[in-house]
Amino acid sequence: MTSSHPPLSADEATRGPSSQLWDAHTAVRYDDTLGWMGTPEAVEPAVDLLEQLADGGTALEFAVGSGRIAVPLAARGVPVHGIELSEPMVEQLRAKADAERIPVTVGDMATAHVPGRFSLVYLVYNTISNLLTQQEQVACFRNAARHLMPGGRFVVELGVPPLRRLPPGQLTCPFDVSEEHLGFDVIDPVTQRLTSYHHWPRRGEQGRSEQRYAWPAELDLMAQMAGMELERRTADWHGAEFTADSEQHISVWRLPLGAAESPDPAAQTTRAP
Repeated sequence: MTSSHPPLSADEATRGPSSQLWDAHTAVRYDDTLGWMGTPEAVEPAVDLLEQLADGGTALEFAVGSGRIAVPLAARGVPVHGIELSEPMVEQLRAKADAERIPVTVGDMATAHVPGRFSLVYLVYNTISNLLTQQEQVACFRNAARHLMPGGRFVVELGVPPLRRLPPGQLTCPFDVSEEHLGFDVIDPVTQRLTSYHHWPRRGEQGRSEQRYAWPAELDLMAQMAGMELERRTADWHGAEFTADSEQHISVWRLPLGAAESPDPAAQTTRAP
């Protein structure tokens, strides 16, 4: 399979993203809300696999955030560049790594362009679901393919939609119930929208976020449209088998070695702080 990686359409290049923009208040508190996802037990297996898939090359993280994955991956000796929509989140990253160590381009992960080609592009912690339309998610896959060198890989970590856990007539599903945090998803199967509601009882705080869920098969089609092929899919970063009961997946698509490299695409204005 080959791909010419078509340039961005005028609409893609000029529109604003649907992703929720993390403000300064949210960015300052972000690391404190990670819970288990911020622990070495959650981070190290992801970094292990991403280091392996980079295969001695460079990596690009879409939605790099405060550097939960990028900072330890760079510490392994993998050159990492990031794309991030929220400047306050980049400021949090800068407290951990300067611009020379982890350069960041401020922009939308579906359209922003970073010069060069990478061995690995990755998007973790359900972040592709922050793009609220199928069109934008397809554009994100296309953008990943544009940034890959032939043979390079695109990795996505994403939860499986919890529809099997919903009894008939019910559209609300708890995903975390603890003394520290209460979390519930409200699902619209027609639009594939999922609204997550959060409450932190001890802090007296609450919040919500909008997402668009996608099935693994839908993502495979997006990858095919971008000229990539599924290489592997597992249930976690340790490589557990993906089954009908898996609640998340780590999917790896590869740009074939014979794929033609495209010229740098026209993209929205971006800047590296």
